[in-house]
Amino acid sequence: MLRQETWSFPRAPVRRDHVGMKNQLLKEKKLLPPDDLQRISKVVNPDSDPNLPHIGLVGDTYTIVLLGKDTNGRYCLIDMHVPPGGGPPPHRHDFEETFVIVEGEIEATFRGEKRVVKAGDTIHIPANAPHQFHNSSSAAVRMLCICAPAGQEEFFTEVGTPVATRITPSPKLGQAAQEAFIRKAQELAPKYRTELLKG
Repeated sequence: MLRQETWSFPRAPVRRDHVGMKNQLLKEKKLLPPDDLQRISKVVNPDSDPNLPHIGLVGDTYTIVLLGKDTNGRYCLIDMHVPPGGGPPPHRHDFEETFVIVEGEIEATFRGEKRVVKAGDTIHIPANAPHQFHNSSSAAVRMLCICAPAGQEEFFTEVGTPVATRITPSPKLGQAAQEAFIRKAQELAPKYRTELLKG
């Protein structure tokens, strides 16, 4: 039996550029723009594709499956490996974020309310809402993260450390390296429409 839970949140405004495009297409009596033949289909496997970047960050490993350049900036897709004790500190950002839990369970905190989200569940975080997730279990969690529009994958790439595989542990940082990482993340966060919050 599927479990459905809902968190209520105000409806986000529609982006103006999409409304303008829709109005122009309706005016021209076209339902869709023409196919962009410059764009290609992409098939990847996060476990075996040697061209996918694997990023160690906050104790987790994030594999960038689809970049913004693959989706014309509409979204990015990240395969997240979160070991026991892993997960980012509280934060918020100006883009939508959806997590599909593939394996394990994660404790999600949304606007201060904690919930356990399990394999098979999907959780959506609206833009600008404070949130975080933490693996409080004894097993690793695998989840897919969709950020719309894209850009978060660039933040992860710039602030994280490249690792070998989807499940390679994030490098352990000494105190000085951890302090340098925090400074770098705080400096870069505004560039990527992100705010790091106090835990």
